[in-house]
Amino acid sequence: MYMHYCKRCQRVHMLNGHKQFCPKCQGLITELKLSYLDYVSMNQAQRVSFSICCADDEQLKKLSTTYRMYKYSKWYKELQRQLAQPVIHSYTALEPAPVENAVSIV
Repeated sequence: MYMHYCKRCQRVHMLNGHKQFCPKCQGLITELKLSYLDYVSMNQAQRVSFSICCADDEQLKKLSTTYRMYKYSKWYKELQRQLAQPVIHSYTALEPAPVENAVSIV
């Protein structure tokens, strides 16, 4: 279980896995450093206080973490596959300009 915060919903979510989108509003969520066991050991007042701290951008940066192995996760690979589109490169072929005043040596 991983703790995430949705700024749009202003809600802390306990989610299995390293999710990117809020299950309620589909907005982007931030993964928190706080463990599941630490969160469930908080009382209601502490949870409200923690949620208020998460609403502040500067405090949220301190409370958040980045999942280091995201490049190996299924959602990241799927996203890369969806974003990968064939790239067509086109170039114009310029004909060599005729050279005036050229000297040929035979």
